Amino acid sequence: MKQRATFNTKLGLVMASVGSAVGLGNIWRFPCEAGENGGGAFLIVYILCVMVFGLVVMLAEFFIGRASQKDSVGAFKTLAPNTMWKIVGYNGVIAAFFILGFYSVVSGWTLEYIYQSVTGGLKTDTVEQLAENFGSFTSDIFRPLLWIFIFTLITHFVVLSGVKKGIERASKLMMPLLFVILIILCIRSVMLPNAIEGLEFLFKPDFDKIDSKVILSALGQAFFSVSVGMGCMITYGSYFNKSINMPGTAVSVVTLDTLVAILAGIVIFPAVTSFGISPSQGPKLVFITLPNIFQQMPFGNLWSFIFFLLLTIAALTSIISIHEVITAYLHDQYKMSRRKAATIVSLSGFTLCIVCSLSFGILSDFKIFGLTTFELFDYVTAKLMLPLGGMFICIFTGWFIDKKVLKAELTNNGTIKFALFSAFVFLLKFIVPIVISLVFINELGMF
Repeated sequence: MKQRATFNTKLGLVMASVGSAVGLGNIWRFPCEAGENGGGAFLIVYILCVMVFGLVVMLAEFFIGRASQKDSVGAFKTLAPNTMWKIVGYNGVIAAFFILGFYSVVSGWTLEYIYQSVTGGLKTDTVEQLAENFGSFTSDIFRPLLWIFIFTLITHFVVLSGVKKGIERASKLMMPLLFVILIILCIRSVMLPNAIEGLEFLFKPDFDKIDSKVILSALGQAFFSVSVGMGCMITYGSYFNKSINMPGTAVSVVTLDTLVAILAGIVIFPAVTSFGISPSQGPKLVFITLPNIFQQMPFGNLWSFIFFLLLTIAALTSIISIHEVITAYLHDQYKMSRRKAATIVSLSGFTLCIVCSLSFGILSDFKIFGLTTFELFDYVTAKLMLPLGGMFICIFTGWFIDKKVLKAELTNNGTIKFALFSAFVFLLKFIVPIVISLVFINELGMF
């Protein structure tokens, strides 16, 4: 039997796992959520949620992956043979495929904006002109597809190169670069006029603003941010060798992921408050408002280039892990070569991207349940499949797995300490599934 590939170094596996967790959601979704939910008050609740609930789900996924040494479907088949638990694995693979389809579209946009930054295409006088240019670009048939194709090729090359030479090597290069770029942008942002107002909004909490909406929003962002529920951490966990300290690794990943979100807040809040703009604008903030802000600074094209390079790196590290979930599934379950599995994923994913991209243009009138294909895949994965996946992963690990087996795996057969194991099991069995259920119901608009 061929030995399963593993990450070569601890730094490599941490960077790969952080890369999976860090994505576009950290750079713009966190500031938008914080902007809508009280700034500093939201930040405190978010940190508590991600360091407790996000950490618990991530550690459960790491356990499932390393204990089974299989892809997200094979893991459940191995740990719970002849049961229906494998459906949770299939949910993750299907969710990953849907996300690959629409997330790559936005990722392609970041490449277009790098190009526009270099060529001076963002040098316009008004937000209205930038908005018109953004709408013209996204509704075009061919230009977005060109960038999506290039992005798909880069992802394909990394995944095709394997765990050590592809994913680990790329992560060790891109993640330090991402932090360097973030720090450069933070320094520039805090030097803007009235930057202190933005920093106060982010770091000076008004506890009177904490209510059920803020708590549920923070919980939703926590699960969205750490990339759980779709098999990424199960797949990466299967590449951990038996000497890896999984609790320590999970803490490192969650801490670095949270740090990225906070640094993104330091970049965006001083910038938007300096120019009197609301941060709660979603993709519009990234592709319309911020480019307008950068153009009002000295060397505006340079700052735009650096920012969109940051977005591209964040998107790429996430897409690589999403691609790997499906590639590993095909490789393990159908005994395909990595080359064949990766090629099938890249081609089928790009086909789905075409449909999602065209939903901004010639297919904009084609809707399912009132949603375009892009909106449908986004809604189904973020609001249905990922929360359900995370909840059932907790239920599976907390109720189905023998506690002696769980503790032996998490403590490397007693060679490392895990003093909070009992608390971890309690959270896994009772608290986290209930919390995820509340987030799930809230996301469906039932509260």
